[in-house]
Amino acid sequence: TASLVQGSMSELFSKQQTLELRRKHIGPSCKVFFSNDPIKIVRAQGQYMFDENGEKYLDCINNVTHIGHAHPEVTKAAVKQMELLNTNSRFLHDNLVQYAKRLTATLPDALSVCYFVNSGSEANDLALRLARQYSGHQDVITLDNAYHGHLTSLIDISPYKFLQLGKEGKKEFVHVAPSPDIYRGKYREDHPDPASAYAEDVRRIIQEAHKKGRKIAAFIAESMQSCGGQVIPPAGYFQKVAEYVHNAGGVVIADEVQVGFGRVGKHFWSFQLQGEDFVPDIVTMGKPIGNGHPMSCVVTTREIAEAFGGSGMEYFNTFGGNPVSCAIGLAVLDVIEKEDLRANAVKVGNYLMELLDEQKEKHPLIGDIRGVGLFIGVDLVKDRDKRTPATAEAQHIIYKLKE
Repeated sequence: TASLVQGSMSELFSKQQTLELRRKHIGPSCKVFFSNDPIKIVRAQGQYMFDENGEKYLDCINNVTHIGHAHPEVTKAAVKQMELLNTNSRFLHDNLVQYAKRLTATLPDALSVCYFVNSGSEANDLALRLARQYSGHQDVITLDNAYHGHLTSLIDISPYKFLQLGKEGKKEFVHVAPSPDIYRGKYREDHPDPASAYAEDVRRIIQEAHKKGRKIAAFIAESMQSCGGQVIPPAGYFQKVAEYVHNAGGVVIADEVQVGFGRVGKHFWSFQLQGEDFVPDIVTMGKPIGNGHPMSCVVTTREIAEAFGGSGMEYFNTFGGNPVSCAIGLAVLDVIEKEDLRANAVKVGNYLMELLDEQKEKHPLIGDIRGVGLFIGVDLVKDRDKRTPATAEAQHIIYKLKE
C-alpha cells in the first residue's frame, strides 16, 4: 500500500538500530513512550500516526498538533514564508504585528501586549520575570502537582517535578497551595462552596508568608491542571484567588500552554470557563500555538509591560516572533476558525464522554470521568468509596490501548 511504501522510504535505520543509536547519543533522562517496546513513527496525517510497517495509530495523546498532523495550510504558510525571509524581530515585519493583533483579539481587552518566545517553558519563565519586575516581590504561589516547564526557574515552582528531589526540592520563596480538585482534594463535590474553600487556603498562605516578611510576586496555575490529573477548578475559584493575590501586590498568571486555543470548545481560552469577571494579568501559551512548530507567547497588560520595560533592560529573543513562526501561527488561527474546530471539540468531546460513561456503568475500576471539550480525564480507582488510585491498572490499560 501507499502507506507501506512511504513508511519504508522515510526509514534510515531499522527500529533496533534507531533504538541503539538513541541509547548511545541521547540523554538517558529523555524517555520514550512504551519503553518495553517503543513505537517508531515515520509519518502522520490528521489524527493518525503510522509506524515503519504502515501500522495506523489513532493519536489520542497529542496536545501539540492541535489542527491535525501535517496540516497542508500550515506547511504551505511555512514554506511560502521560508522562501521569502526569516529573520529576527528587530526589523519591522507585518507578520509579527498581524499575528499579535489576531491573537490578542481572542483575549479580553486588557490583555493587549505580546512577547513571542519559543516554548511553553520560555513563556512561563518570562511570565515570572514580568511578575517580579512589576510587583517588586519575589515569592510565587503554585498548586500542588503543578508542572510549568523544564527550566530551573520552573522546576522550582513545579511540585510535580521538585518533589522528586526530596526535602531539598522546595525553595523558600515557593508556596504550594492545594490543587482545587473536587474529586480527590480536601474539599470535594459534596462541599457547599469548594471554590471559596480552596481560595481561602491561598489567602492563608499569603498571610503566613507575610508573617515571615515575605512578599508575593505571583500566583501561577494552569487554567485546568493537566499533568496534575485533568483537574477542573470549581467556577469562582480564580476570581477569589485573584482578589487575595492582588491585595498582596502580586499578579495572576494563567498557564494556557496545554489547555488553550479552543481545546475546551465553548471558549477559546480555558480561563474563560471561570466567567467573564475573571481576567488574568498574564497569560502564557505554547504547545498547540504552532501545531508542532516550536513557538510560544506571553500576553499581558500594558501596565505590566511598561513596568518590565522600565527596568532599562532590553528584552530580545533571537527566534521569538520571527516571520516564519508568525506565518505558521496565523495559519493555525485560520484553520481553527475555518474548520470550526471549537464546535468539533464540543461535539467529539461530548460523544467521547458519553462512551466513557457507558464504560463507567460496567466497570467499577472507573471512579470519575471529567472533562470539557477535548480535555478529558478518566480516573481509575481500586475502590470507588476510598478513591484509591489504580496506578498499576492504569499503566496496564495504556499498554493495552497501544495494541
